[in-house]
Amino acid sequence: MLFTHLLTKPRLIKIISQSIMAVRAFKLRTFFCLISVALGIASITVIVAATEGAYKKALDIVARFGPDSLLIFGGSEEARAIGQRQKTLTLDDIEAVREAFSSAYLVVPQTSVGNTNVSYKDKKYQTQVIGSTSDYSRIWTWPVIQGSDFTEDDVKGLRNVGLVGQHLLKELFGKEDPVGKYILVKGIPVQIVGVLSERGTSPSGHNLDDRIILPLTTVMRKLQNETKYVSAFRIRFLDQENLYIHAEELRSFLRQRHKILDDEPDDFRIVSPKEIVKFLVALTGSLVIFLGVTGLISLVVAGFVLANLFLLSVKERTTEIGIRRAAGAKKRDILMQFLGESVIITTIGGLFGFLLGLLSSKLLMLIAQFPIHFSWKAFAIGLFLSWAVGIGFGLQPANRAANLKPIEAIRG
Repeated sequence: MLFTHLLTKPRLIKIISQSIMAVRAFKLRTFFCLISVALGIASITVIVAATEGAYKKALDIVARFGPDSLLIFGGSEEARAIGQRQKTLTLDDIEAVREAFSSAYLVVPQTSVGNTNVSYKDKKYQTQVIGSTSDYSRIWTWPVIQGSDFTEDDVKGLRNVGLVGQHLLKELFGKEDPVGKYILVKGIPVQIVGVLSERGTSPSGHNLDDRIILPLTTVMRKLQNETKYVSAFRIRFLDQENLYIHAEELRSFLRQRHKILDDEPDDFRIVSPKEIVKFLVALTGSLVIFLGVTGLISLVVAGFVLANLFLLSVKERTTEIGIRRAAGAKKRDILMQFLGESVIITTIGGLFGFLLGLLSSKLLMLIAQFPIHFSWKAFAIGLFLSWAVGIGFGLQPANRAANLKPIEAIRG
């Protein structure tokens, strides 16, 4: 019954038009309210977009990582913290895992040497060297798009052949075809037999295309002087739905092989898709907390600015309100006009805030390469919050205006 009289079409249109005229008339009030609301909505918009972007990025990385895959690194977090030996996985461990897990259709070891000097003609560069088997591109679903993969015979024969990533390709060869060419890797001549597709960056921001892949035996014997230990291995299972059961079984299996006591920590680390999601959620969480607090404070400040400016506006417009009441305007007409002004201002502020959020996110992606994804949710949440601020903080000034007595208002 409260809004039946109000929402007749002519009356509603008249109230809206009067609200718009008042917004245009009180430009300074409108400007300050717009700015304060826009800053708060911009922060909230970036939060929503960053959260969605992080989850989308996590799903993309999980799909690329392989939802059926586990990655096992030698050494534990505790060992790394106190500087203990990181190499705890052996070639025998890899073979034992192959035999013990019948549902594992790929088990591929790898080792790595960071900051290795490579050169081609007069160009020099430092990159990461990865040693692995002929299944490297299969285990990572990382196709060779030019030339060919190296073979198992290359691994058995300790041959100096390699696959280059896209970044290293650009650094050394530019637009020149690298296949068949020789580069020096730590002084060893290596023939490039293939080029990997572009991969992008890891969740931690590492450039995955900045690498060269050599046969495992070549790296172990010729670069590391190693015959036993590897840095990591990767395993893929046929029954993807049991991945986390297999992760626990693999953990128990390796602990038993390494003779680790019950009260001792693992001397290896198992990375699953779940850990990737946790990492990105944690990364996003810090940004969400910072921007969330900033955004909420901005919105509360915007609300107080709006309320105070509207209370001042009520005092300035006391005579106008009194004349309108004397001419037949009801309390709810005055209430709805002031609320209308408040909502119009915060809506425009919300739209400006959304645009500001878009620009801010572009800057964030450019500087920090942070995953941002805008959808209708960011826009809808921003708009809803702007309305909430408009109604919540505009209600008191609107009530005060509506409750002015016509005769006293005209005298005032």
